[in-house]
Amino acid sequence: MRFRAEIRNVHTFTKFTASLATLGQIAWVRLDSNDVRFTVIPEQGTQVWSVLTPDVIFDTYTIQSAAPNNTINLEVPLAPLQRALKSAQNAIAANIRLTKKDNIPLLSLTITTTAMNSTQPPPNAPGGSGFGDESASSANGFYADGHSDDLRGESAGFFGPRHDRETVVTQDVPIRVLAPASVDGLHEPRCREPEIHITLPNLLQLKSISDRFTKLAMSSKSSNRSGLTKSLTSGPKLELSANMHGCLRLALNTDAMKINSLWTGLENPELDPSHYADRGGLANHPSAKMRDLGDASGQSEEGWSTVRVEGRDWGKVLSVGRLGGRVIACFCHDHALILYVYLSSDEPGTAESVLTYYISSYSA
Repeated sequence: MRFRAEIRNVHTFTKFTASLATLGQIAWVRLDSNDVRFTVIPEQGTQVWSVLTPDVIFDTYTIQSAAPNNTINLEVPLAPLQRALKSAQNAIAANIRLTKKDNIPLLSLTITTTAMNSTQPPPNAPGGSGFGDESASSANGFYADGHSDDLRGESAGFFGPRHDRETVVTQDVPIRVLAPASVDGLHEPRCREPEIHITLPNLLQLKSISDRFTKLAMSSKSSNRSGLTKSLTSGPKLELSANMHGCLRLALNTDAMKINSLWTGLENPELDPSHYADRGGLANHPSAKMRDLGDASGQSEEGWSTVRVEGRDWGKVLSVGRLGGRVIACFCHDHALILYVYLSSDEPGTAESVLTYYISSYSA
């Protein structure tokens, strides 16, 4: 089996892996001729099922295996992959390939960088030491970068000519290659049709307010009556609610405080009628019934769908806002919240990549 690709956008790839690493330590990576899939399934908390078109992060994408559609399944530790990508932030080129060393499968990241290099000033030049230091001049009349004495002033006056020097660094990430049978049973969680679908506001703004609510709840719970701190077995819960009139509400309801933040004027995107033609059309969809309830002011208590999320986990999910892109939230009342994060490709006519987050609702 073979996999090799040039990394097209190191910054995007790094932000993407960083957002996944906040939710789990290991990712199931499925590569094939059409898609690049990263899936994170922690024991508790949010699941991520992402489907990327290769050209979002790769150029010259080459893959080959004996499986249908050239599929390769890998188990990849996210923290080492993220560290390797961080070292490539200033690279002029970065490639990733599947290889093996000492019979250990690896994702090998090859990074090429440039560093500006120049000769040292001559001993008698302004700024020189004047002592004929061998670090500046060698016994055979050549400077450290290989330029002879009689070429010293050719292009840079007293100082030797400048040139770029390429440096190649290889970072290896140990992985596991998974047999197809070991991942056949993995599938996205199944949810009922959501009652509400709404485009979320800026995720970084939403994260800032969510984190503030979480800290307030934790500070109120962290002290008992005697003033001594105690450990929390679970984090505080936040309530997220939305309606079909462009309203989103984030609330914190505890014995000590009740606060909320309300957004209005958001978009409720239209569903594709062709997807529901065999189910009686959109008129029978739960969202159509919810649209008849409530209003755009957000004051009516009718027509809202609510889920309860663990505050710290929710804050980690919202870190995906660093990638940009629009985010559509689908609410299944008291059951689950599904986020679809759409990432646009630079290539015209190419389908959007989507990251899908499944967040189970806690009971009231």
